[in-house]
Amino acid sequence: MASKSRNENRKARHARVRKKISGSTEKPRLNVYRSNQNIYAQIIDDITGNTLIAASTLDAPVKEQVSSTGNKEAAKLVGQLVAKKALEKGIENVTFDRGGYLYHGRVKELAEGAREAGLKF
Repeated sequence: MASKSRNENRKARHARVRKKISGSTEKPRLNVYRSNQNIYAQIIDDITGNTLIAASTLDAPVKEQVSSTGNKEAAKLVGQLVAKKALEKGIENVTFDRGGYLYHGRVKELAEGAREAGLKF
């Protein structure tokens, strides 16, 4: 049998974690998706199945400030942007869902940026 790819392993980890982690109306889920070029963050209410807030390196405020969208600096700005949008909507506490990625590098920077901007998780 052929071995699984890195992304298939990540998806399996994510599915395993998602069995336990779920976002509620009081404490929605902060989900992270990382591609080679960009990083995306969404705050999701899993009870209603709605994305409440989304931010990524494709958003104009982030894109203007960085030279490359696939680095830690850009990830930190996305974290700060998603936290700012969440606080404007009255969301202060979230559950962090790292999407099966290691808590390292860009994922860690996004989380730290969100924490610095006032999000609690």
